[in-house]
Amino acid sequence: MQAPSVGGVLLPRGNGSTVRLSRGASLTDFAEKINANPASLVQVMLNLGEMVTATQSVSDSTLELLAGEMNYVLEIVSPEEEDRELLESFSIEFGEDEGGEEMLVSRPPVVTVMGHVDHGKTRLLDAIRKTNVVAGEAGGITQHIGAYQVATEVNGEERAITFIDTPGHEAFTAMRARGAKSTDIAILVVAANDGVMPQTIEALNHAKAADVPIVVAVNKIDVEGADPTKVRGQLTEFGLVAEEYGGDTMFVDISAKQGLNIDSLLEAVVLTADASLDLRANPEQDAQGIAIEAHLDRGRGAVATVLVQRGTLRVGDTMVVGDAYGRVRAMLDDKGENVEEATPSTPVLVLGLTNVPGAGDNFLVVDEDRTARQIAEKRAARERNVRFARKGVRFSLENLDEALKAGLVQELNLIIKGDASGSVEALESSLLQLDVGDEVDIRVLHRGVGAVTESDIDLATGSDAIVIGFNVRAAGRAAQMAEREGVDVRYYSVIYQAIEEIEAALKGMLKPEYEEVELGTAEIREVFRSSKLGNIAGVLVRSGEVKRNTKARLLRDGKVIAESLNIDGLRRFKDDVTEIREGYEGGINLGNYNDIKIDDVIATYEMREKPRG
Repeated sequence: MQAPSVGGVLLPRGNGSTVRLSRGASLTDFAEKINANPASLVQVMLNLGEMVTATQSVSDSTLELLAGEMNYVLEIVSPEEEDRELLESFSIEFGEDEGGEEMLVSRPPVVTVMGHVDHGKTRLLDAIRKTNVVAGEAGGITQHIGAYQVATEVNGEERAITFIDTPGHEAFTAMRARGAKSTDIAILVVAANDGVMPQTIEALNHAKAADVPIVVAVNKIDVEGADPTKVRGQLTEFGLVAEEYGGDTMFVDISAKQGLNIDSLLEAVVLTADASLDLRANPEQDAQGIAIEAHLDRGRGAVATVLVQRGTLRVGDTMVVGDAYGRVRAMLDDKGENVEEATPSTPVLVLGLTNVPGAGDNFLVVDEDRTARQIAEKRAARERNVRFARKGVRFSLENLDEALKAGLVQELNLIIKGDASGSVEALESSLLQLDVGDEVDIRVLHRGVGAVTESDIDLATGSDAIVIGFNVRAAGRAAQMAEREGVDVRYYSVIYQAIEEIEAALKGMLKPEYEEVELGTAEIREVFRSSKLGNIAGVLVRSGEVKRNTKARLLRDGKVIAESLNIDGLRRFKDDVTEIREGYEGGINLGNYNDIKIDDVIATYEMREKPRG
């Protein structure tokens, strides 16, 4: 029945009935649900003061405004619920073992190590794995997530344990929580000399929220001031009572540095799993599980580390991981060796995906490539709609404080690109947890793996976002495009630095930023030796000007062979001068640096503060 007009447009009235829509839906989607003409909904929005096209993805608030005006109750379907409905439409059940009890066989426990920063989580994983995972990592933290399996002997039987290797900074709470969802047991690392710290409690709460048993590793028992008994007493207050005190939590005193009692810790994990959990899965069904990490490999393309939770994953299987899909071309285990199949609780690196999935995305094996492609495309479309439904106001980190004070902005829109899914997710969750008061909200419009592309700059231009590149740079014409459009692109290699700089910008405390300005270049034509001053370069200034007391670098055959040199002295014939201009000859003294040769080039520069704007 047609209703009285809404804003002059005849439309069916809702009478309080519910309309279910996914996030980022368009007016056309709404119109289909209520059996109306999309053009009439566009007219209603115009009457309400908003210009929206029929196919444009719109925000939740816009949909709510429209639904309220037409007397409908809007229900936004959660991504998880939408995904479940999508899989049901393909007759796929995710998250359940098929068959009866007789099909289930035991599987290894999956363990995540948690605890306060600097209490020895990475060193413990290192000790367990017997390889050095710290070397070469920027910031000294576990930047990328991996997984590996170890074996230990318990009661004369060899037992496997799978470890998920997650970053351990206090800001990465969302990643740790995600790790716990795929985890059977959490190892809580507490330093015997420090005791329980704020992040210890935070990690403990995550493990409890995920409803996983906890084994406590009391680390650093070999250092001065270590008091394992104090740790047991402190954790009693948080409901973790040691077995020796009549509780049911196993505490193991270890030294990750010395490798003490590591076997006892692994045994405690196995015993806790046997006592508290029924770890069984059906290895005969199609494989299902979770992506722990993913990145773009130069030689192999998109690769993902996946943890098989049920079923058996085999080379040649067709799989869907989040919005990526593909046929498994090859699988590598944690030692880098090729494997043909992976059983429950086994982590493997998978090759053959079309694109890079997100860390924490679920994966499942399907019968046909076509089915995999349809599921992936529907998931990708959903993500795209959500992204396009978001809007913002243009500014950079430098003028953010003024924009806040002027009331021009209430939101900081970010686009995050990184070299691996785990890093991107860790950075996103860290930034979303920044406590910057009520003046501004932080919204991540898009996150992805790989270089900053032109489409990222396009999105930033349209939504006034700041682009963050973590261990990646702008690709192709994206850098020029960003400069032309005035998009603020920031590059980082350490997560803490990105968090601190954005927090500082939000609090109006951004430090001055300096940029290097080239002053001039001089080619060495002759080398004069002086017993008093060392080697002096006889030069011809090729470009710009060379000034005394500025910085310089020395280039040989186009390669930089010395940095941060000082122009200590400048001479023209017998006179000391302060500068030598282009086309003139003179002598340059580089202080104590004497390794100069004919045809070397001295490039001079100075650091100038970048103007804020």
